[in-house]
Order: sequence, then structure tokens, then C-alpha cells
Amino acid sequence: MKDYRIISDSGCDISREDEERYGIDIMSFDVILGNETIRERIDISGHDFLEKIAASEDLPKTSQITQFRFEEKFEECVKSGVKDVIVALINGAGSHTYANAVSAAEALKEDGRAGDTRFYILDSHTYSLGYGYPIVEAAKKLEAGQSVERVVAYMEDWFDSCELYLMLFNLRHAKKSGRIKAASAVMGELMNIKPIVQMIDDDTKVVAKPRGEKKAIAELVEYAMSRAVPKTPFLIGRSLATEYEDEFIEKYKAKTGCPLGMVHSVGSVVGANAGTSFIGLFIKGEKRR
Repeated sequence: MKDYRIISDSGCDISREDEERYGIDIMSFDVILGNETIRERIDISGHDFLEKIAASEDLPKTSQITQFRFEEKFEECVKSGVKDVIVALINGAGSHTYANAVSAAEALKEDGRAGDTRFYILDSHTYSLGYGYPIVEAAKKLEAGQSVERVVAYMEDWFDSCELYLMLFNLRHAKKSGRIKAASAVMGELMNIKPIVQMIDDDTKVVAKPRGEKKAIAELVEYAMSRAVPKTPFLIGRSLATEYEDEFIEKYKAKTGCPLGMVHSVGSVVGANAGTSFIGLFIKGEKRR
């Protein structure tokens, strides 16, 4: 039995293989799509969920993980003799899930249920593989014998510098979600614009409006290269646009020499905002905090 545990939510989009290999405890979001409630990762995979979104006129809605569920999970850790619990969660600016985890840990400490167990509740300030990747890397470091404090510092450094870019091939979901204004989306579709959307902390903005797929891929390569710390890994959240994703991966690797750190299908959170046809790129930029 390990004396530490890593907990996250299903928005981290890590593979089932990594989840099981490193014993990462994933708490599932409940997702509503039309009249159907789906337990993310339990009832459906990320890729299959994207296909389900593509076939639906509705936007998926993700419910937060409640304080009660966190208290149950944390009490189970205490009773199992876990000494250190690292909890890395979806961007607190976009979900109350992080705040609920903080409240749960505080409640356990206040009434003595926490015992000697230490809780590290981390706001990733990002989405999907932006926190899924450092979670897996943290698990590897702990398995190799690094201290919990050192691993937490590594995760916080990544969270303080991660940048997410979405290059959208279809603007329907971005228009519905409000990420792009309806009028701008209609004009963009007419002009074959493939906007590059930057998401950092709680700030979302369009940073480029290239026309056509080839030009958009080239512009995303150049823009991301200007922002990323040299030689740091980049991550790709898979959509259904695999041909364009593969083209981007090869061009970015050739241009920058950066390694591909992780690639995996995204789930409901990114799908709700970006749709099903996009390039989802995560890089390590300059530290912000």
C-alpha cells in the first residue's frame, strides 16, 4: 500500500492505461447531453464522447464534483492510512470543483477527521492534458522516490506556466458556448477563418485569424514556438481532426525540436467549448505566478 495518493477529476483526460499503471484516483464528472446523463470515463471514452457530441445538436453540460463527494473520498484515504493526498483539479476559474475540494479538506481538519493525513489541493488553472500530463509525471516521480513536497512544487510550476491553444476547424460549438461571438463565428465560417484561441488562467482570447487549414497550422506552429520555453514537451488533446493534428505534430517537432509529451482524446470539458474538430495544444510558457 502506497502512503500517498494522487486524486484528480475526469477532466484531466489521461489514458486509462496511465490511470491504472500509476494508481491515479479519477473522480468522474456527470455530464448532461440532451436528456441523457453520462458518467465521464465510466460510461463512455473520450473519443466516443466526441463522436456523440458531433451527432448531437446539444452542448454537453458538466456538473461540479460536490464537497460531500470530496469528503467521502478524503475520509476513505485517511481510513486507508494514506499520509499524503495530492489533489490536482480542473481550472478553479471555470468550475467550483476546486473550491469544493478545498472546503472538504478544511472540514476534515476542523473536526479532526483528517488525522495525520496531509492534503495538497492544487488548482491547475487549466484544462484537460494541461493538468493530466503533470499528474502522470508526478506519479512517475513519486514512484521513483522523490519527496511529496518536491513533486508538488513541480506540479505547481507547471500549472503556473501552462498555456492552452485551440485552433478551431468548426465554429459551431464555440459559438454556442460563447467562446466566440455569434456574429464573429458566422463571418469566420463565410471567410474560412480558422481562429487560434488562447486560454490562460481565466482569460480567453482569439490571438490569430488565419484562413484555411494549412495556413492555420503553420501560424499555430509559429505562435506557439514564440511562447513556449525552448525544448519543453508539448501536449496534444485529440479531437476528431486526426489528420490535421498529425500534420501539426510533425511540423512543430521539426521546427522546435520539442518532444511530444502526451497525446490523448479530450473529453466533455474541451468538447463543450471547442466542438469535435480542432487542434488542442498545450505548452509550457513563462511562469506567471
